[in-house]
This record gives sequence, C-alpha cells and structure tokens, in this order.
Amino acid sequence: MDWVKKMGQGAAIALFLGLGGCTGLPEKVEPVSGFELERYLGTWHEIARLDHSFERGLAPVTAEYRLREDGGITVINRGFDSGTGQWEEAQGKAYFVAEPDIGHLKVSFFGPFYGSYAVFELDPDYQYAFISGNSTDYLWLLARMPEVSDEVKARFIERADELGFATGELIWLDKAPTATSPKG
Repeated sequence: MDWVKKMGQGAAIALFLGLGGCTGLPEKVEPVSGFELERYLGTWHEIARLDHSFERGLAPVTAEYRLREDGGITVINRGFDSGTGQWEEAQGKAYFVAEPDIGHLKVSFFGPFYGSYAVFELDPDYQYAFISGNSTDYLWLLARMPEVSDEVKARFIERADELGFATGELIWLDKAPTATSPKG
C-alpha cells in the first residue's frame, strides 16, 4: 500500500470521526510567535513521532517545504517503507491559519480537507522544531539533520509531557534502519 493510500485512509478515518478539516489546537498548545517562513523552508528530518496510519512503517522520513506562487507552501513528505523496499511520497499544500508570523498552519494532502500543523517550539537557529496536530494524538520532532542531541530529545519529551502527549509511545526514527535516498 503506498503512502497516498495510507494517507487517504487516515483522512477518511479522521473525517469519519469528525476531525476532517480540523485546524484547532490541543489544549495548552500555543504556536510560536515570531515565525519566519523563509527560514523554515527546506528539508527537515523526522526524529520522533507518535504512531499514526499514514506514516506507519516508514523510516527514514523527511518533509520538504517550498514556497508556492499563491503564497502558500508546498509540502513533500518522503518515507522509506522497509516492508515493500520502496520510497513513498505524498505532496500537499499548507497555508497560515492566522498571521504569517505565528507557527500555525493548515495542511492538506486531500482536496478541501485540512489538518492543523502547529509549531509549538522552534530552535532560534531553526535547527529543530516540535510540531503537533489538532489533538495530542499527533506529535513530531523535526530537525535539519537526521540526528539531534540527547539534550534536544530530553527537552522534547519534557515539553510534550507538560502538554499531555503520550511520550512513552514515541517512535524514534533516528534509531530506525536507514535506507538509500531516492533518486530524484
């Protein structure tokens, strides 16, 4: 099953549960202010995440953000599925929910349905970011490099715990087997 199909199933489940198109935030999560999109653009590596159907079994995973002509952001997620031995890719789009200096975006991989993408902690040098979705079921640690320090990991766990995320269920991708990058 390719990533697009997995994401489609995830979107259908979210819609069924009444969460489709939800751009809200989990209780206590506050997006960063002073967000600078130009500094955020580029490639990020997924270091840790909570499990969900549309990325299950994928490692390593990257997210690439590019500016769109309409002022939005093109999002390209890539991950290696060790079960099939294939790279999978999903392309979406993102737009700011409110002001462009607030790290709260809405992201869509499927038509008119948007989900929340909230940057709730961001390194001053834009080297790592803590991201949540619309509920505490969605959590990511992203970084510019495929590995981060133990201090960053500890800070991520501490902060996510404070906000009510199930940090004991995190999947650490920096410990996952690596795969050769896709040709492209």
